[in-house]
Amino acid sequence: MQKKSSIRIGNASGFWGDDPKALHRQLSLGSVDYITMDFLAEITMCILKKQMKKKPSLGYATDFVSMIDETLEIILEKKVKIISNAGGINPKKCAEVIKERAKAKGLEVKIAVVFGDDILHDLESIEREGVSFQNMETGESFDQVKDRIEASNVYFGALPVVKALDKWDPDIVITGRVTDTGISLAPMIHEFSWSMTDWNKLASGIVAGHILECGSQVSGGNFTDWQKIENYKNIGYPIVEVNKDSSFTVSKHPNTGGLISSDTVKEQIFYEMGDPKNYISPDVIADFSTIKIEQKEKNKVFVYNTKGRPATPYYKVSMAYENGYKTSGSLIISGPNAILKAKKFAEVFWERCEDSFLQTSTDFIGWNACHQSLCEQEHANEILLSLGVRDHDEKKVRRFSKSIPSLILSGPPGVAVLGAPSKIQSIISYWPSLIDKKFIKAIISMENENKEIENTFVGEDHSILISEKDIQRVSEPSKNIEETIASDQQDKTSPLSKICLTRSGDKGDSVNIGVIARNERCYSFLKEILTAQKIKNIFQQFCKGPVTRYSLDNLGGLNFILDQSLGGGGSSTLRVDAQGKTFAQALQTYQIHIPNNILSDV
Repeated sequence: MQKKSSIRIGNASGFWGDDPKALHRQLSLGSVDYITMDFLAEITMCILKKQMKKKPSLGYATDFVSMIDETLEIILEKKVKIISNAGGINPKKCAEVIKERAKAKGLEVKIAVVFGDDILHDLESIEREGVSFQNMETGESFDQVKDRIEASNVYFGALPVVKALDKWDPDIVITGRVTDTGISLAPMIHEFSWSMTDWNKLASGIVAGHILECGSQVSGGNFTDWQKIENYKNIGYPIVEVNKDSSFTVSKHPNTGGLISSDTVKEQIFYEMGDPKNYISPDVIADFSTIKIEQKEKNKVFVYNTKGRPATPYYKVSMAYENGYKTSGSLIISGPNAILKAKKFAEVFWERCEDSFLQTSTDFIGWNACHQSLCEQEHANEILLSLGVRDHDEKKVRRFSKSIPSLILSGPPGVAVLGAPSKIQSIISYWPSLIDKKFIKAIISMENENKEIENTFVGEDHSILISEKDIQRVSEPSKNIEETIASDQQDKTSPLSKICLTRSGDKGDSVNIGVIARNERCYSFLKEILTAQKIKNIFQQFCKGPVTRYSLDNLGGLNFILDQSLGGGGSSTLRVDAQGKTFAQALQTYQIHIPNNILSDV
């Protein structure tokens, strides 16, 4: 069979809960060869584990089954291949349910399954082989959580998906914990017969996968300049047309809503980025500082020149462990003086509370819950007062949940009741670690045939690139938040949104904020003024760890990593913004003195 010179890969899901009609639109509004669908995140794996504990036949993204059920006839008719990690921690059951539904319609569908990522029952034996499983982000010892581990899954890359495509030519590939980028890279390797040591091509494929993985977030969703989006209805999900040389064009189907521009693509590249020179995947280390981007025409952006290096000899392991309980309760406090009354309600409640907790939260939603001191201190006519706790003692948490209603008749006036006491949630927290690839073998399966896939490390240059001139790192604020804001606003000021775009995302308990200058002069100014120290000062109420800044001259942007910024992160946190999505907007509105010659140039 003659190999193609280019392939079109679309995305139809960026997370579990995404638009249920996106798959149908991608299939029906134009041509694609593959559609990838990403459903997994660290917090999603925790949710799936909770579900499977209650009902062993679950553990996969049930939305995916419904989407396939509604579109299977089109998938088979158009011969579009679907690749998704919707299998979660039970991919074989996910495939089984889809096949049953297809059979009920009189349809035959070939489904390959990738599994072997679940190593929960092998942890003890692997540990005896010398694997420490220490927390790769904090350095903490595995001993403190090993008796509470509920799930443990290795992040596979593209290779097992490639092998399944090569061997069976399936209609659908359902995987367990395969990386967001790996499910998109796999069809490129399969179609173009790329070598698994052609690091530059693999790296370019990883960038394409990173652009695709969050669905409409690259085609206008969450875009800083949202006013430029003429139509959010029927928003077009992204498509990458990949050439055999690994360059690619990002687009969407004609006559759909949203926008594909160099700015939307840049924002997505910065999303959840760590060290840009060392974007580590199971297949390759991609250097984002080499990416080049060109706007070719409306809704078409060309991406090329990405460089890569050999992958590390390790897989990342995502573990979930029991970590206590949490709950929260809310009251509506109405005006006049809603803010003052809400503060008094909170003060009265915590004075009455007889228990102490591992963590508490008090949020004034509608005023400053997401941005704290960084928001404009304006009047609010009503406040949603949210009080929360986290602790290992379930009885204490339960007492808390029943005590909030007692405020209704014994505090200031103007209270609206929202309902019964809130539900107690068991916390399943995230523990990231590393494991040598030699201990793990992926398994691909179709019908009754299984095949082991061994991904041994290839190549010797897996060194981490460090360029001190492009990196800043600080651990402590140099001024308190009040002094920081006052000093930045003592002269005539403007919001940072005038000169930059921003995008933020989470990784564990850390937040990244990408700052993309509107032009070269803005970038020079931002590079000078927006230091790691400045960001630490601005976000000190959220960020308890160090701030690291990376410079990307090729994209005219800065990437900041704010460690220990989410109150434990994911399912553990009591924060309203549990995943740091609003950090970018807080920085957008932050007022600072910007010279007129910079402002006049945008």
